[in-house]
Amino acid sequence: MTKDKPQGIARGLTNYGDAKFSKYLRRSFASSMGYSREMLDKPIVGIAHSASGFNNCHRHFPEMIEAVKRGVLAAGALPIEFPTISLGEVFLSPTSLKFRNLMSMDVEEMVRAQPMDSVVLLGGCDKTVPAQLMGAVSADLPAVQLVAGPMSTGRHKEHRLGACTDCRRFWQQYRANKIDDQEIDTVEQKLASTAGTCAVMGTASTMASLTEAMGMMPAMGAAIPAVSADRLRMAEATGKLAVDLIGSDRTPKAILTREALENAVTVLLALGGSTNAVLHLAAIAGRAGLSLDLHRLNEISDRTPVLVDLKPTGAFYMEDLHYAGGIPAVMRELRDLLHLDAVTITGETVGDRIEAADPWVDRNVIHEGRAPVRANGGLVALYGNLAPNGAILKRSAADESLFESEARAVVFSSLADLAERIDDPDLDVTAADILVLQNAGPASEASMPEAGYLPIPKKLAQAGVTDMIRMSDARMSGTAYGTIVLHVSPDAASGGTIGLVRDGDRIRMSVAERKLELLVSEEELARRRAEMPPAPAVERRGYDRLYHREILQAEAGCDFRFLVPEPAAEAAGEDRLSAAE
Repeated sequence: MTKDKPQGIARGLTNYGDAKFSKYLRRSFASSMGYSREMLDKPIVGIAHSASGFNNCHRHFPEMIEAVKRGVLAAGALPIEFPTISLGEVFLSPTSLKFRNLMSMDVEEMVRAQPMDSVVLLGGCDKTVPAQLMGAVSADLPAVQLVAGPMSTGRHKEHRLGACTDCRRFWQQYRANKIDDQEIDTVEQKLASTAGTCAVMGTASTMASLTEAMGMMPAMGAAIPAVSADRLRMAEATGKLAVDLIGSDRTPKAILTREALENAVTVLLALGGSTNAVLHLAAIAGRAGLSLDLHRLNEISDRTPVLVDLKPTGAFYMEDLHYAGGIPAVMRELRDLLHLDAVTITGETVGDRIEAADPWVDRNVIHEGRAPVRANGGLVALYGNLAPNGAILKRSAADESLFESEARAVVFSSLADLAERIDDPDLDVTAADILVLQNAGPASEASMPEAGYLPIPKKLAQAGVTDMIRMSDARMSGTAYGTIVLHVSPDAASGGTIGLVRDGDRIRMSVAERKLELLVSEEELARRRAEMPPAPAVERRGYDRLYHREILQAEAGCDFRFLVPEPAAEAAGEDRLSAAE
């Protein structure tokens, strides 16, 4: 650690016009918390955590925080915890994504404003990890990520249950009248059986895995179950690591390079991970002055096999991935596709980690590269006049028989319209149609919720239909599945073509050609655009006003324009995203 700069309690003194008085006053108030002079002379590791009574995933954080503190104290520094905004995925309205950037600002400013020499980022639930990483990149103080870990699975009759893919599976059966009120109530109480994040490869698990792949946490840190003693030992080790980082050049910007980003994309595709990860990786990259090239994502997807057989697309759960060998085992299978010289937060390279990993692997969960779950990556970006800036399809969760389709559009103009008409027995819809949801993107009043998982119309569900093409400018949960096109950009609220689709229009989707086309003439689209009524004026205040003034589109990660360094902010306005120079 450096000796020529203030450290610990003397960092970033409150400005009273007298630095010595500021230090004296700060130490005086710190002493009121019972710290000895010896402790106040030590460097400080901050512990930024997002525990909350509105966040079930994080209810075990008090115990994890104590484990981090043990590690920090054992390594000779002073641990000081502090809370930030918490984003409990299912407890926020209209959607958690709206508040991710607010949490990132909270993390950035509190890391920068308070006296600490390094920081442990303790999060887990879907938006908390990307928010913490975004804030940490912007603050650029030495930082290391620690995650909540996944829930353990529960049981219902012969079924193994894990939130939230099984939530959707049973709800779909309920909507189709295959199970009754009593059984769905019973299932409801068994789906989320422990502390921790969703037990499947949803957004939380995907982001934990990608954080490890990018090198921002120690090896094996992503998938340890939340309730395991190994999770507490990882917390203790993370505290020790945070002390080692003090005064080093291993800051988030040094770790999150173009090579680290491509490693994360490769692992994302091999996991069949959440579509939300594309948004979050773009936002994290943007804070580092980079941008996520969706055309490059397609190139990587074509060469990267899906290797992990986890729900929502496979049979297993996150706890199984951990015991099967974890992310190091996955990355070992991908070694020929990775940047092995990328440096991690521990100082070792990705190649070093792969070499040090336990050679045993459970091949039921993590397949060999020569015998993959599927031959190409789980995600693909589509382009065309319907999505000039791109759209995302999770092809590993989709019905391949629908990949090359031309069909009639059945349009819902808003979430309210969807809720009102989707189960109407008189709805003019067949299984061969394409459901289109408008005005649910980032610039809409809905603020891009996980509404892209449009339900199968009830009359079709009761007739046995389990999948059909659905598309929108919204997102879907990483725990969902189906042939669903998401993040259509620009969104309808920004004047995107998706807002011009009308009932009966023909849409062509070609996964092979990466195409998404609305088969309507440019002249007709221009006429419809000219006839669109102006958006009604909405009186806004506070954060809602800031959000709607600054929000970027999906391909730029839905970050705020003013939070992104200038080169990346300029790239955010381009159709093709590439690395910022």
